[in-house]
Amino acid sequence: MVELSTPPAPKTRLLSIDALRGFDMFWILGGERFFSALFIITGWSFFHVAAEQMEHTAWHGFTAYDLIFPLFIFLSGVSLGIAAKPLSQYPPEKAKSIVRHGVKRLLLLVLFGILYNHGWGGGIPADFDSIRYASVLGRIGISWFVAALLVWFVSERTQWLVAIGILLGYWALLSGVSLGGFGSGNYTAEGALNVWFDQYLLPGVTYQNKPLDPEGILSNIPSIVNALMGVFVGRFMIKHMNNAKKLIASLTSIGLLLLLCGYLWGMFFPINKTLWTSSFVFVTAGYSILLLTLFYAVIDVMKFSAWATFFAVIGTNSIIVYLGSSIIDWKYITHSVLGGFINIAPAGWAELILFGGMVLLQWLVLYWLYCRKIFIKI
Repeated sequence: MVELSTPPAPKTRLLSIDALRGFDMFWILGGERFFSALFIITGWSFFHVAAEQMEHTAWHGFTAYDLIFPLFIFLSGVSLGIAAKPLSQYPPEKAKSIVRHGVKRLLLLVLFGILYNHGWGGGIPADFDSIRYASVLGRIGISWFVAALLVWFVSERTQWLVAIGILLGYWALLSGVSLGGFGSGNYTAEGALNVWFDQYLLPGVTYQNKPLDPEGILSNIPSIVNALMGVFVGRFMIKHMNNAKKLIASLTSIGLLLLLCGYLWGMFFPINKTLWTSSFVFVTAGYSILLLTLFYAVIDVMKFSAWATFFAVIGTNSIIVYLGSSIIDWKYITHSVLGGFINIAPAGWAELILFGGMVLLQWLVLYWLYCRKIFIKI
C-alpha cells in the first residue's frame, strides 16, 4: 500500500520544495500555538496579531492558517510540473503502470482521509451512513489526480483552458444557478449552492453535521486549479532555472499579480475557504508562489540551506505527519515526558513547553526516519 524509497539524486530534487512542504506541515504539528503562548509571555501585540492569523477565517476573508491546505495542493502540482510528462512519451506498459499508480494513490488518499476522520476517538462506526467520507486527504488526492490526468493526456494549452474554464465556470455556477432554493449568488453557509450538493449527493455525514462540509463535493472542482497552478509553476521553473535572477523576478511578479486579481475578484466573488471560491484560488496561489520563490531564492540560489533541513525532515514524510496528528495523542505523550516542567511553569511558558515538546517529539521521530532514508509516500 505504501512505498519505501530514497529521494532522487540531489541535482534533480529541489531542497526548497521539501523545506516549504515541511514548513507548511510544521503548523499542523502544533506550531500554530506558539504565537499565543509568546503573547502571554511578552504581552507584545505582534504575537497577538500572529496568533489570530493562526485561526481559520470564520467565513469570508483570509488568514495565514487558511493557506496551509491549498499550499500543500499547490506543491503537489509543482512536483507534477517538474517530473511528469505526457504518457505518449512512455512505452505503453510504462504508461499503464503510471496510470495504475495514480489511481492507487487517489484511492489510498481517500481511504486515509476516512481513517483520519475516524481513526482517533470515535473509531470507524459499523453504520456506513455515520462515516464522514469527505476529507482533506481526499481533496488532495482528487485535485492531484485530475491535474495528473491533464498533464498525462492533454496539451499544455488545454490545461490552461481547463483552469480558466473551471474558475469562471465555478463563479457562474455559484452566482447564477439555483437548486432547491440554494444558490443564485447566495454565498452563506446555509444558502450556497454547495449546501444542496452536500445534503443530497454527499454520502455519510458532513463535518460536525453542518449543512455544508468544508471538503464537500462542489468545492473539490476549483481546488484542481491550485494543483494546476503548481504544475504551471513547476514547469516554468524547469524551463528557466538556468537564469535564477530572471526566474525569481518572474515568479514574484506572477505571485503579486495573482494576489491583486484575487483580492479584486473578491469584491464580487468573496474570498472563502469553505466554498473554495475562485478568488480564494487566486489569493492562495499568489501566496504559494511567493513563498516558493522565497524558499527557492534563499535555499537553492543563495545556498543558505542549513536551516532548511529542519523543515525538510518534516516535508519528506508529510503523509506520516498528517496522519500522526490524528491517530496519535502527541499532547498526552508530551505531558508524560515533560509534565513536571509544564506543571510548575507559569502561564505562557507552560503552553510553550507543551507545544514545543509536541513539535520536538514528532520531529525526532521524523528525523529517525530521515537519517535512515525511509520516506513513506503514496
